[in-house]
Amino acid sequence: MGTSARELIDRLLDPGTFASWDRPPVPVAESRSYRTELAKAAAAAGTDESVLTGEGLLRGRRVAVIACEFGFLAGSIGVAAAERITVAIERATALGLPLVASPTSGGTRMQEGTVAFVQMVKIAGAVAAHKAAGHPYLVYLRNPTMGGVFASWGSLGHMTFAEPGALIGFLGPRVYAALYGEPFPDDVQTAENLYRRGVIDGVVGLTVFRRIAYRALSVLSGVVVPDRTAGAADRFAPAPAAESAAPAWESVLVSRKPDRPGLRDLLRHVTHRVPLSGTGQGEHDRTVVHALARFRGRPCIVFGHDRASYRLEQAALSDADAGAALRDAEGPVPMHEAMGPAALREARRSMALARELGLPLVLVIDTAGAALSKEAEERGLAPEIARCIADLVTLPTPTLSVLLGQGAGGGALALLPADRVLAATHAWLAPLPPEGASAIVHRDTAHAPGLAAAQRIGAADLLADGVVDRIVPELPDAAAEPVAFARRTVAVIADELARLAAEPSGDRAPARYRRYRTLGLPG
Repeated sequence: MGTSARELIDRLLDPGTFASWDRPPVPVAESRSYRTELAKAAAAAGTDESVLTGEGLLRGRRVAVIACEFGFLAGSIGVAAAERITVAIERATALGLPLVASPTSGGTRMQEGTVAFVQMVKIAGAVAAHKAAGHPYLVYLRNPTMGGVFASWGSLGHMTFAEPGALIGFLGPRVYAALYGEPFPDDVQTAENLYRRGVIDGVVGLTVFRRIAYRALSVLSGVVVPDRTAGAADRFAPAPAAESAAPAWESVLVSRKPDRPGLRDLLRHVTHRVPLSGTGQGEHDRTVVHALARFRGRPCIVFGHDRASYRLEQAALSDADAGAALRDAEGPVPMHEAMGPAALREARRSMALARELGLPLVLVIDTAGAALSKEAEERGLAPEIARCIADLVTLPTPTLSVLLGQGAGGGALALLPADRVLAATHAWLAPLPPEGASAIVHRDTAHAPGLAAAQRIGAADLLADGVVDRIVPELPDAAAEPVAFARRTVAVIADELARLAAEPSGDRAPARYRRYRTLGLPG
């Protein structure tokens, strides 16, 4: 048997702060044999049902907790357990508390049949209402988490982590073998595999999860906190004048330097970083990074292209956490690999998080373009670009897009529509890389430099044309001053987030629409 519910609560919460919310289980229809089973389960587990609920402090922050007890009939969920869970979720919602749920369960309680099976509906509905009210819902899956529990409240977290080696899935291997006469494939229903496939956000021990939960709740609270890490390197330098701007083609070449800093380099200079991974629906794209973070004390959701094309690694955690935290055995992918439909679905997950939690969304653009492949076409690349644009234009929370380097094609456009748009000195935005545009217009690539200038793709022209609102200086280019540039960009993002926070929220989406409605029109 793994970690019990009481052990989990004791290790997750500050010592002595847990207060139980539990009342005696509601009565259910019981046969004599089932009553005997319940009595034996209670004696073995030391609990009166398969779940404990209550509240306590997590590093001083008040939270509600739901923890399954696998020792009670394999953590199965019947009517009484479901009612306890639902009451706790509703109480957390009424109190405005973030909720941390830790399932470990074999699924529906077979002794209670169909009526137990449909209890998952009310639990999922309560979670949905909790999230709709703008309250965080964090999930830590323990070994094992199966069946209807995983298919309902175990899979609805704003972020979802699991303990190492946990068995996690829908249909249990023993049931599969009984139904189909063959064993279920090995290493499919494991926490590590689900992380690699983009179903969950990471695989960590409970001690690390406690730190992650604290950092996540710090960001998700939406409260701005003072940040004392800013130093002289954060002072804003004046934006370069348009007349002294570099030629567009020069910027294209500079933006492709292999040692140019990317999104991961920026995130090394922010606080309370928590990595997220994948769509939650079995997809991930290693060309993008998704995280919670504070920029100079200002909380936000961050999503963007990662030119280094690594996952966010353990930069979100302390160095000591790195080995035990998020594992990605596949390693880096080649620089500038094109983004596919999964990346755009991850982007839409970040937009949904911002909408649900009322947090600003920071989008970082640094891509050579969207994928051109049979798989990308068949998996809906173009429709996902369209959905990203539509979601962004209508998002009610503050949005900030940052052109950090390359900005080619639909992959860049999908992350562009925002309240404010920043661009680094050598960033650019174009329908295609200049070589591609040259191939269309001139049937060669030799005219790429001239087309780059004619299309006005450089940062200075984008500023003059109203596509960009502010330029982040490179002195002389980001690759020559990677740390200073990263800190400068982080400080400018924080400054823009502060400006957006001071604006009235009611007109935000209409104003964003008006901006793009009039872009490029005379007068």
